[in-house]
Formats: sequence, structure tokens, C-alpha cells
Amino acid sequence: MDLKNFASMDPIMLMSIVNMKLRDDFSSLEDLASYFEIDMIALCTKLAEAGFEYQKEQRQFR
Repeated sequence: MDLKNFASMDPIMLMSIVNMKLRDDFSSLEDLASYFEIDMIALCTKLAEAGFEYQKEQRQFR
């Protein structure tokens, strides 16, 4: 799944996809953002607006 259109995605679906990608394919949020060429701050902001915060130690949004 391409995350370049994350701004228009449902935040719950987005959180689920990002967590799956972090679990299966990427060692950090920075790596994920770089790979998909997306703004990590904008991604975190979108998910924060829906109540999800990034947990760096667990490498997932909760």
C-alpha cells in the first residue's frame, strides 16, 4: 500500500497500516517516511488529531 495519499485516509485505517508496516518492513518511523517520501511530522500530526501517539520504544502508534 502506498502511503503518499495518507492525508486523505481514514485515520484508523492509516494507523493500522503504518503499525503493520513498522512491524513487518521498517525499523523506524523515519525509515518508513523516507521510503514513502512522506512528511513524518504531517503523518504524526494526522494520527495525533485522531488520538494516536507514536510510541518510539514499541515502534507503533497507540
